[in-house]
Amino acid sequence: MFFYLTKKITIPNNVRLRCLSWNKDQGFIACGGEDGLLKVLRLETQTDDTKLKGLAAPSNLSMNQALEGHSGTVQVVIWNEQYQKLTTSDQNGLIIVWMFYKGSWYEEMINNRNKSVVRSMSWNADGQKICIVYEDGAVIVGSVDGNRIWGKDLKGIQLCHVAWSADSKTLLFGMTNGEIHIYDNQGNFIMKMKLNCLVNVTGAISIAGIHWYHGTEGYVEPDCPCLAICFDNGRCQIMRHENDQNPVLIDTGMNAVSIQWNHIGSVLAVAGSQKEVTQDKDVNIVQFYTPFGENLGTLKVPGKHMCAISWEGGGLKIALAVDCYIYFANIRPDYKWGYCSNTVVYAYTRPDRPEYCVVFWDTKNNEKYVKYVKSLISITTCGDFCILATKADDSHSQEENEMETFGTMFVLVLCNSIGTPLDPKYIDIVPLFVAMTKTHVIAASKEAFYTWQYRVAKKLTALEINQITRSRKEGRERVYHVDDSPSGSVDGVLDYSKAIQGTKDPICAITASDKTLIVGRESGIIQRYSLPNVTLIQKYSLSCRAHQLSLNCNSSRLAIIDNSGVLVFFDLDARVTDSTGQQVIGELLTLERKDVWDMKWAKDNPDLFAMMEKTRMYVFRNLDPEEPIQTSGYICNFEDLEIKSVLLDEILKNPEHPSKDYIMNFEIRSLRDSRALIEKVGIKDASQFIEDNPHPRLWRLLAEAALQKLDLYTAEQAFVRCKDYQGIKFVKFLGNLQSESMKQAEVVAYFGRFEEAERMYLDMDRRDLAIGLRLKLGDWFRVLQLLKTGSGDADDSLLEQAHNAIGDYFADRQKWLNAVQYYVKGRNQERLAECYYMLEDYEGLENLANSLPENHKLLPVGIQKFRLGVGRLLYKMFVFWNKAVELAKSHNMKEIGSLLARYATHLLEKNKTLDAIELYRKASYFFDAAKLMFKIADEEAKKRSKPLRVKKLYVLSALLIEQYHEQMKNAQRGKVKGKNSEATSALAGLLEEEVLSTSSRFTDNAWRGAEAYHFFLLAQRQLYEGYVDTALKTALHLRDYEDIIPAVEIYSLLALCACASRAFGTCSKAFIKLESLETLSAEQRQQYEDLALEIFTKHIPKDNRKSELNSLLEGGEGKLPTCIATGSPIIEYQFWVCKVCKHYVLAQEISNYNFCPLCHSSVE
Repeated sequence: MFFYLTKKITIPNNVRLRCLSWNKDQGFIACGGEDGLLKVLRLETQTDDTKLKGLAAPSNLSMNQALEGHSGTVQVVIWNEQYQKLTTSDQNGLIIVWMFYKGSWYEEMINNRNKSVVRSMSWNADGQKICIVYEDGAVIVGSVDGNRIWGKDLKGIQLCHVAWSADSKTLLFGMTNGEIHIYDNQGNFIMKMKLNCLVNVTGAISIAGIHWYHGTEGYVEPDCPCLAICFDNGRCQIMRHENDQNPVLIDTGMNAVSIQWNHIGSVLAVAGSQKEVTQDKDVNIVQFYTPFGENLGTLKVPGKHMCAISWEGGGLKIALAVDCYIYFANIRPDYKWGYCSNTVVYAYTRPDRPEYCVVFWDTKNNEKYVKYVKSLISITTCGDFCILATKADDSHSQEENEMETFGTMFVLVLCNSIGTPLDPKYIDIVPLFVAMTKTHVIAASKEAFYTWQYRVAKKLTALEINQITRSRKEGRERVYHVDDSPSGSVDGVLDYSKAIQGTKDPICAITASDKTLIVGRESGIIQRYSLPNVTLIQKYSLSCRAHQLSLNCNSSRLAIIDNSGVLVFFDLDARVTDSTGQQVIGELLTLERKDVWDMKWAKDNPDLFAMMEKTRMYVFRNLDPEEPIQTSGYICNFEDLEIKSVLLDEILKNPEHPSKDYIMNFEIRSLRDSRALIEKVGIKDASQFIEDNPHPRLWRLLAEAALQKLDLYTAEQAFVRCKDYQGIKFVKFLGNLQSESMKQAEVVAYFGRFEEAERMYLDMDRRDLAIGLRLKLGDWFRVLQLLKTGSGDADDSLLEQAHNAIGDYFADRQKWLNAVQYYVKGRNQERLAECYYMLEDYEGLENLANSLPENHKLLPVGIQKFRLGVGRLLYKMFVFWNKAVELAKSHNMKEIGSLLARYATHLLEKNKTLDAIELYRKASYFFDAAKLMFKIADEEAKKRSKPLRVKKLYVLSALLIEQYHEQMKNAQRGKVKGKNSEATSALAGLLEEEVLSTSSRFTDNAWRGAEAYHFFLLAQRQLYEGYVDTALKTALHLRDYEDIIPAVEIYSLLALCACASRAFGTCSKAFIKLESLETLSAEQRQQYEDLALEIFTKHIPKDNRKSELNSLLEGGEGKLPTCIATGSPIIEYQFWVCKVCKHYVLAQEISNYNFCPLCHSSVE
């Protein structure tokens, strides 16, 4: 993370500031100070240049409004972002709420208690409530519309700070004596907070700031510390919640005055002053920390007294109130990101998920692939691959026979450019620093480093990588302690005991190339190792602590960026004589640049590199800079004299929809100059310039320009210089052509301008060449158009080929109807048969078979497909069952029923029960389908699946039975004739059903199962909605279903409902039943007895409203029907009956439903 001052705004009349707040949503900055000063400012970027985005774009004040209303020093300013309000208070206790209207701020509300001064104010997370604390202990909580919710006087207490919890249930009050008290949101005292950071601290202290991050943008880690409390002596503690007994403790070593989290809770800024070691005065500084207490750096700020700090909404800027100035600093965050194979990989947090959302964005095709990764530490990329370093989940099982001594703690996941995990490696060191080459991954903690050769030095597929990296026995993974001196032979076995051995000089950065590994240590020592056999080659000593290291493409030079953003270069192989006359290896180069936060070496030139200095990009050749480019992008790639950078700041404002506009491509000066020379001066002069500044990209540029002008000699020479064999062959081919227009057309095609090339071929009356061009491109639609515009003997075969190719195009996309049209024209019977088969067009298949001549090769296959595959086809085409049966009959196939049963059995053997049910249902074998569905429902009920799922399965089974009943009635209606045919047919149908039901008695049980789970769900819904009496009535019905739902669940629910309804007699009976159940263990029975004793020692086991429950408690055969909507007995004559399930609903209740509450059939 890097930060630097960028802008200063002076307050008129040298009025000293006292407070500052930056609106996170709208960007307004409010500042208050002495003599009633209150101003609202707004910084906006204004630029017409599309390349100037983000921090690189110039910003100007678009608003500078002085708000009048305060007479005393303004001490508190806070924003309500949700309702766009500003609340301010001065030393006289006057509170003003300001509103934004038509581009200006106006007073909306004023309040003055006239007793004390306001010390702090805080809006809750949703902006609905404000808590105001006065110095004399008074607390007022009000609503956003100005109404007072409650107030309280805390006697004998002087308040100075207040903060809401994220859920608005807890308030923290900071006292002037340094104590922090925890209250609930109604003002009731809970407890004093334990302040671990003040242990062994003596003397008077005061609170510098309390800031509770509310998780609005998600958390960097599950259970992440988010409550920061800092005292004026620099002691700070960061807690996970208000009762955290193990907070993160920080001693900043400064006099703190203000603290604030950034917008995602990943960085805490602590502002204050510190004694300068070399001078006898205080220096204003801002220190930045992670939620886990790691120091990210220090920003020095000019001026005498800093009083406030505030982050911008995107976390890219910070505002500082110092004396009568507002200073602005830009922040360059250490994003978790990388670039591999035209893919930008970046991670961000979301409030609705505990994991990091990792996006693999293919910038070429504008496609993105999203993965969710828990506890992501870093993203490292190289070539086509990416390494995600994460903390291991406790649920991950360890790989066999590895890490026997130590538990797995961290994982390195090798992914490809679309995020597919290829190989995870479990390691037992913290991967604080990760480097990656084309063959190796190196992960380092502060004491040791781990190397993993994930591929050999040749191009491999993902499958081969998996096979090669599967085993550790080949020695592809090793661990080395930073104090060891490996010789490259048998050192570095996978022994994690080395990782727990401490060191006095920890690792602070690493980098690697294909043949060299560099490890930087905090003392400034740089250790150089060889790869792939890790051998310590050399140690160098520098005077700076490295923050970022980078090797050039031939591993001869090392770039070092230290913690303060100073970039220096070290020549690893230079031999120089030191001050003592000794010859040493390695030389620190003279170039030094400040305020650098990113750099990248060119992949193809060891003397070229690009670096980011504040909001400018510099390109250096041989340590000489070119003119800077204004940008704030992170450098992705530097190759072929082009720099690709990505505006991550802009992408992460809307990470779900990255835009190609945020990918920037910059050409370096030599490429721009060469292009300008070619365009304006000519090829000859450009050739001389490129000769003086050789690079393959420049020679390729010259070759292409020469081709455009048909200067074949220069083009060939240039292709030779850039080693482009295909280009050389193309020039030779052009040399053999006689026609200039033909050469021109070929060149146009070479540059990919195919429409223009085709037009040129047609103008030359060479339709064959135009067709040939489209054939090479595989554009068969255009081939077909061109063929139709002319004639010729050879066209028929090509036309047939084109039709078949277009048919293949549609068939590949499963557009079978379109494919059929073209296969008919292409006379491709084989693919035509396949299309008919896929379309389930048996008539077409039959016609095709009839049209084929005798002994055609397709006939045996077709018959086999048609006859032997009928069963499977019937399964695949349920909706065409009747047609299939007719076709089967026309071919004298009498075994349809047996085929159906055989395939159903086949499906059941494969555990595809639902497919078998659907087969039977579509074939109108409702009884068989119902039996299978009922079996599934029973199995799910025994497995204790979700009650709603079980109910649905029982209902489906019952509906299939109803369909079977209707089928039998309709079948008998067709057979019986006469006047009383309806009654006779119904009776006959019922008689036939009775014969079948003797073998299976589940017909009524399906509806009973549905009823049981329906009432079970209904009772719980009523109970949780507060309708305890109706819940009890519904629960009483469940006693009839002990054969379906376990008795322990029925009577537990009944006891709960009865207790909530204060029907303790019924509750007592339920407990008696529970205590007598044989399925309970002794421990469970004892728990029920203890609970019953606790209830019935306080309440008499007697129902207060027994008369209402009599009918339900008595039960028996003569009991009243039940309303399935309410669970109440139906005692009225008006009720509704469902036509499908034949269940009852009270007449006044059914008007609230569009569907039956039980079977969900439509209410008519």
